[in-house]
Amino acid sequence: MIIGRNNVINALQSGKALDKIFLNAKATGDPVSQIRHLASQHGVPLSYVPLEKLNGFNVDNHEGCIALISKVQYHNLQEVISWVVEKGETPLFLILDGITDVRNIGGIARTALCTGVQAIIIPEKGVGALNEDAILTSAGALEHVTVCRVNSLMKAVDELHLNGIKVLASEMTATTKVYDVDFTSPLAIIMGGEEKGIYPALMKISDEKFSIPMKGDFESLNVSVATGMILYEAMKQRSQGK
Repeated sequence: MIIGRNNVINALQSGKALDKIFLNAKATGDPVSQIRHLASQHGVPLSYVPLEKLNGFNVDNHEGCIALISKVQYHNLQEVISWVVEKGETPLFLILDGITDVRNIGGIARTALCTGVQAIIIPEKGVGALNEDAILTSAGALEHVTVCRVNSLMKAVDELHLNGIKVLASEMTATTKVYDVDFTSPLAIIMGGEEKGIYPALMKISDEKFSIPMKGDFESLNVSVATGMILYEAMKQRSQGK
């Protein structure tokens, strides 16, 4: 933890990776305004909480502000896109929408690293914390795969489109099957949450939808397992030059 307003400001100004900032909902003053501005500038989630929540951390002199240091280094999406292209690689990104189970996130990160995914894109809110449990489940992969945290997945899709990257959505009712999709072009694949799936507006702006065929009438696959199937199809096609 980073404790106290000035300490949090210094951490933000130095570019230290922060997972979240807890700020007293009643806090006011110039340092508070500066924290809000810097948090927005660096894409760090800011949570307004009652004093009791902050006191629950059992630390002294928190001044109504506590930040949690991130276990993962976050990267700017456009910089990552440019880095991948400059290396002469074809972009293959994952977008995680509403996936809250850290075990699934860890499993996805592990498979992503093994199949050549260059970046995982997550939103500031509505996704499971990339904490020690997630890193453990990923067998350490989260410390090696590039992660981009964005304030809006909708804006991230716009940015991907501007860079010539198609966005595909995994959707269980889609008529196109996963093995009929061309995964050799610059792509980002959206995987939806365990309960609600992909956000409808995000689904709407995706370029193509596909499904994984299944025997029987069982409702769906685990999202980590489904991601693994999709990414190994993508790796197979890219290695064979479909």
